[in-house]
Amino acid sequence: MTATNKSEVGNRESGAGRTPAPRSGRATRLSVETRTPNPNSRISDPEKRKSKDFLFLHLRALPFFRALLRAVESSYYQGLDLPAPVYDVGCGDGHFASLTFEQKIDVGLDPWHEQIHEARKHEGYSLLVEADAAQSPFQDGFFASGFSNSVLEHIPHLEAVLVETARVLKPGAPFVFCVPNQNFLKHLSIAQFFDRVGLKWLAGCYRTLFNKISRHYHCDDPATWERRLAGAGFKIENYWHYFSPSALAALEWGHYLGLPSWICRMIFGRWILVPQRWNLALPHRLLRRYYNEPIPQGHGAYTFYVTRRV
Repeated sequence: MTATNKSEVGNRESGAGRTPAPRSGRATRLSVETRTPNPNSRISDPEKRKSKDFLFLHLRALPFFRALLRAVESSYYQGLDLPAPVYDVGCGDGHFASLTFEQKIDVGLDPWHEQIHEARKHEGYSLLVEADAAQSPFQDGFFASGFSNSVLEHIPHLEAVLVETARVLKPGAPFVFCVPNQNFLKHLSIAQFFDRVGLKWLAGCYRTLFNKISRHYHCDDPATWERRLAGAGFKIENYWHYFSPSALAALEWGHYLGLPSWICRMIFGRWILVPQRWNLALPHRLLRRYYNEPIPQGHGAYTFYVTRRV
């Protein structure tokens, strides 16, 4: 468990204030705006969701199916209040945070060596730490808020991660995250076709395969999450389902239709070769209806949770 060259990050990001102290040291206050948490926040100002065209911003850099899901999720954070210092559990390559937030996130943590180093290029964090979220190097109650975007479903030792996340958050700190839910596998379009023609065994095999490709360990309902979170020290304040069965079908088929993007990535090192509006006009137009779906979606395949550390 090692931090990603803390002194170098601190010097390079000197405008963001001092770097936070690790678990064994003394906490330092970051020179960023601190806002009062709003315990009733959900999407407090729906107009903020329209402040940016997140769909186009994500389409410029990602395969269309991933861009659609990330764009929808980016829009939800616009009305949420996350006081500093902010903790991102599973920051990945940093692309999501760099597009979603106007200010730098104080700390991004991720165990993947390649991604955590790629995140430095996006300059969306004041500090990046390479570590397992079940063994965070920060001291008790250091962070005033936290989030984890489409990460927790990929973690086999989830309970340990949640307990450790609660430890490093202050009592009363908001923690928001999104994950696939119980509708994800049920509404996969190809599996539903097999169900309709009586090939339920094949439908089951397809669901298992797609879940494995997606690297999902958890696709659970709110009741399961409520028990899991309560055991770790969190209370759910609000949640909503999003991503309709039609939107899920676009994501599902995008895994197969996105082959050209994968080839582009292998050859040129990026998913989209020409990230211009004229080149992205067709997918932008076709996906717009899903991006603008109202919430909540009763049969949505994903759930966004607003929780609080008790």
